[in-house]
Amino acid sequence: MEKGDYRISNIYQGGYSTFDSGYQGKIAAGSFGTTTDPRTANILQEVSTKLSSGVKNIEVEGVSPEIFDSIPKQQLKEVHRLAKLTGIDISMHGPVIDVSGIDPRGGFSEPERETAQRKVAEALLRAHDLNPEGNIHVNFHTAEGIPGSQFLPPSKRKEEEIYKKLIVIDKETGRLAPLEPETDYYPGTQELEKGEGTYRSPEQRMKNLNLTSWDNSINQLFFNQERAKEILEKTRPFIEHFIDPKTGTIKEEDFHTLPSQVQKQIANNFKSASNYLQEVHQHVNALFSKAYKYGTHEQQDALKRISYEFGKKIEGQGQNPFTQAEIMGELLNDLKRPEYIPEIYVPIEKFATETSSKTFGNAAWQAYSKYKDTSPVLVIENPPAGFALSTGQDVRKVVEESRKQFIENAKNSGMSESEARKTAEKIIGATWDVGHINMLRKQGYSEEEVIKEAEKIAPVLKHVHLSDNFGFEHTELPMGMGNVPLKEIMQKLGQKGYDATKIIEAGNWWQHFRTQPFQEVLEATGSPIYSMKMAPYWNEAGNLYQGYSGGFEGKWLPQVNYETFGTTFSRLPAELGGQFPGAQGSRMSGRPME
Repeated sequence: MEKGDYRISNIYQGGYSTFDSGYQGKIAAGSFGTTTDPRTANILQEVSTKLSSGVKNIEVEGVSPEIFDSIPKQQLKEVHRLAKLTGIDISMHGPVIDVSGIDPRGGFSEPERETAQRKVAEALLRAHDLNPEGNIHVNFHTAEGIPGSQFLPPSKRKEEEIYKKLIVIDKETGRLAPLEPETDYYPGTQELEKGEGTYRSPEQRMKNLNLTSWDNSINQLFFNQERAKEILEKTRPFIEHFIDPKTGTIKEEDFHTLPSQVQKQIANNFKSASNYLQEVHQHVNALFSKAYKYGTHEQQDALKRISYEFGKKIEGQGQNPFTQAEIMGELLNDLKRPEYIPEIYVPIEKFATETSSKTFGNAAWQAYSKYKDTSPVLVIENPPAGFALSTGQDVRKVVEESRKQFIENAKNSGMSESEARKTAEKIIGATWDVGHINMLRKQGYSEEEVIKEAEKIAPVLKHVHLSDNFGFEHTELPMGMGNVPLKEIMQKLGQKGYDATKIIEAGNWWQHFRTQPFQEVLEATGSPIYSMKMAPYWNEAGNLYQGYSGGFEGKWLPQVNYETFGTTFSRLPAELGGQFPGAQGSRMSGRPME
């Protein structure tokens, strides 16, 4: 009788492992760890309690900002002493906060992002007390509470990415907007003749949103510019020779030669036209500034050239309002060209990557500036799938951009680029939460597609979080109790995954079953019982309890021994330290024992 690589004839008769024999034993029990209770700030008591389970790694949970700030600094130092005494490693989960500065209700705020940066930096600095001699891992989510865009599962698309729903952000106002596929019905189209509509993908809708909002802004300015030009043209025959070309104003000494009634009419018309033109100029400046601020590097270079030409024309024509109206119209025509339209609306993932990596890179640099080679390691974790920046590609991009921000800070402080890059790779990496990524199943992803996400994060991996679920709710069970394909994920993570500290997060198991999940995880992963990474394994432990005399013929110890003395020292004779009546007198009295 056999199942997989398990045979009933094996000496150690364990249940069928989630790991086959080719991988059984690769995950050492010493690489697993558990968390403190996130609901309490008494981490010293929590660490002391968790030590009894035999774990070699404990992660201090500071996920709640309020509870994290309630942990006394003395306890951090005491936990360090306890860790040194017992030979365990300590890591920390930093506060779960939004580090991107984006509030789904209020939009983006740079001051809020800066506040988040200070919180991350402070957490890193405090974590140093937990391990002043080493590089303690401190975990943060890429972002928190931001709705994420949704893609069609890879099996249902031909292109690299096709959105089911695209969340865009207006970079100017910080407001979010969801865009889903849409079908429109336009007159005169072949689609409508067939009784069909014109399909527009979320990406096309975003592009159209940028185009429409930009066109609307420019068209309003065109209207005001044309209105000013029209009024000026009506007054031009009467007033052009009264205009001072240097100042653009009416030469009063000549103007007074006209009849008062004509003076008043011309002056009013000229003033209206000048006001229109001045307003247009102000709005064109603002529009140009927006195009430059949110444009690509290529667009910015082109706008510099346009600005130079515009300045030369204005300088050459002076303040003459008639020529200014013409020049302003030319500038608006330039800004209206498609190649100069800035991306004001962008995918939330793109924007949040920029802002989150700025937070992480700056905070990591602040900690490194103080602690140098013993600086904490900032590890960036994927939040539950469905939120922004939750995929393997997202997290890797945030890690890479955070390293770039760190390198930029380091170079500005005099560090060589090669040294800065090496340091950034050392102290900024990723945490892969296998339970969080499994929630892609809710969006229709298959098991194979969930597994493939681990491939993307593997090059920057430093830390692993283990929790099991069924792919729909953010529940945390011990491994082997849901449908997270851990064996295959570990294969994709490679040696970095096997070597990394793997923290068991089983909050829902604690909540409902109130027992330590450590043994269940060891059994699910087929970890070796002994440090030699060889049989027997924890998934075979249930059948290691053989009979006391198993393997021997007959009674190994006489039954009378148990009948006489029991199984404890209390049944030994009194002269041997027990409580059972024995010989009379002293053993040294010279009389034979009775």
